[in-house]
Amino acid sequence: MNNLTRKQRKMLYRILAAAVLLVAVKLLSPLLPQGGGALLWLLYLVPYGVVGWDILWKAVRNILNGQVFDENFLMALATVGAFATGEYAEAVFVMLFYQTGELFQDYAVGRSRQSIAALMDIRPDVANLESEDGSLEEVDPEDVEVGAVIVVRPGERVPLDGEVLEGASALDTAALTGESVPRDVGPGDAVISGCVNQSGLLRVRVTKPCEESTVSKILDLVENAGEKKAASENFITRFARYYTPCVVIAATALFLIPTIALALIPSSAQPAFLAGTDWTGWLHRALIFLVISCPCALVISVPLSFFGGIGGASKCGILVKGSNYLETLAKTETVVFDKTGTLTQGSFTVAALHPAQGVTEDALLEAAALAESWSSHPISVSLRRAWGRDLDPNRVTEVEEIAGHGVTANVDGKTVSAGNSRLMEKEGVQWEPCDLPGTIVHVTVEGRYAGHILISDLPKPEAKTLVESLKAAGVKKTVMLTGDAEAAAKAVARDLGIDEYHAQLLPADKVERVEALLAKKSPGAALAFVGDGINDAPVLTRADIGIAMGALGSDAAIEAADVVLMDDNPAKIAAAMRISRKTLGIVKQNIWFALGVKGAVLLLGAFGVATMWEAVFADVGVAFIAILNAMRCLHVEEFRK
Repeated sequence: MNNLTRKQRKMLYRILAAAVLLVAVKLLSPLLPQGGGALLWLLYLVPYGVVGWDILWKAVRNILNGQVFDENFLMALATVGAFATGEYAEAVFVMLFYQTGELFQDYAVGRSRQSIAALMDIRPDVANLESEDGSLEEVDPEDVEVGAVIVVRPGERVPLDGEVLEGASALDTAALTGESVPRDVGPGDAVISGCVNQSGLLRVRVTKPCEESTVSKILDLVENAGEKKAASENFITRFARYYTPCVVIAATALFLIPTIALALIPSSAQPAFLAGTDWTGWLHRALIFLVISCPCALVISVPLSFFGGIGGASKCGILVKGSNYLETLAKTETVVFDKTGTLTQGSFTVAALHPAQGVTEDALLEAAALAESWSSHPISVSLRRAWGRDLDPNRVTEVEEIAGHGVTANVDGKTVSAGNSRLMEKEGVQWEPCDLPGTIVHVTVEGRYAGHILISDLPKPEAKTLVESLKAAGVKKTVMLTGDAEAAAKAVARDLGIDEYHAQLLPADKVERVEALLAKKSPGAALAFVGDGINDAPVLTRADIGIAMGALGSDAAIEAADVVLMDDNPAKIAAAMRISRKTLGIVKQNIWFALGVKGAVLLLGAFGVATMWEAVFADVGVAFIAILNAMRCLHVEEFRK
């Protein structure tokens, strides 16, 4: 009882009251005087009115608004018809069981919504705003401005995105990423809203307003996911629109045609199926037909299955922007990966220095580090880290970053270029090849070749397992696209078991490769592209489904991708695919189960075999079973391992 809402409790009381009244009337009916049919009708009308008045009112209101054919109309027509034919007890029983089924359905749907609401209850109601005198004031996070300082105590959720000024702690990111391992933060580290501060006190400078914070974007994604319907949902919506009028017409024909035949054909010439029947019997069959035909099981359970699938994926730190993307993901046969940061760690280290004749290793590394000093690219960061000494920014001017090629800059008055072989060819410089696997950065000074630097980026530990899991899940082809050198790409593809790879690609080349793969895919199959959501936004958009990895706090990833993995674990891709296929499987089970049972009982009802009890099961029972099946989509514990 405590788990029921106020509305559900009121309905339960009405059902119990109607059931008690129905039993009382059944016990009293033998004691009524002969010819008391009108009194019996009034007595049965009391429990019927208690349990079913709202159904009758909804049916009338919908008819007045032009919405005739729905489950309220069907139940009202069936039960009122039963009263008209003298089946008073049966009419009350049908309405009683229908409302009981509706209560169970409402409870099941409510539990599913509560599960997701509890999961996504990650937006704190207050923020501890620090005043100039150091005092704290509890305010609404929406009232906190960028640049303000907030304090997050142990046990509290981080209300806004920001940067740690003071303090050290471990943040629980499970609500966002599905991972149980806390993330350590200290002064200078970025923190995102929705995480739980586990230990130390943190002073945080706010870097984003509330409406642009990570938690707000995540909640918007989940709340708006229902607007993007899957093809199965659209089918059910269209199906219900035509299905209900058709069964009403069929029920009317089931009553009128035999009734007219009984009136026009002499009893001696009547066919066998009319023998021994009268118009009330055919009306009863038509009413049973109407009860069976309610499309509740499909209309409720199919959207609920997708809703549960999206919620279950969220538990694993996988945000799906709509049920249409969840359905597409289940049909994926080709998965295309970006390399750096997706399959590899994205943490580059200088593995070898190969200076040209007359150039020292220190001179080669210093020139490259200075030229790359203004770039935030992981390769640039690795060069500066390898140099390990302070770099004077005043020594570097006229920096130009050429996408897909490298960097040119004026260093100490000399033109220095650092980049790949395409940059060397563009400048007409003869470069030396390197057979070692890894990324090669060639360096020129004043147009003369100074040597090259080998940079390695190791595959993520989970990447090989991911590729194996995808193939086990039915993915027929895996492809890797990278702007990296041929040798580095070949080594990674070989180590991970990637079917096909393409190296030394510009951003535009990646789009062309994806276009070519899309043209070759089989009909009905989907192609997924997995990238970081920032550099790969055009490809993420072009693919059938774009998956952004490691997108925790990345606005570009959340905007560009259809599926967002909130941490850097590539194994989540296989988990997302298994969740989507489980969801689609449950959707298909519900559709075939509902249609199969209803079709069978409709035929039995038309031939007079099925009673109102079978009709109630075909409507309420099937809907309840389908909803319980749909709730399985929320159980994703096996995918969180």
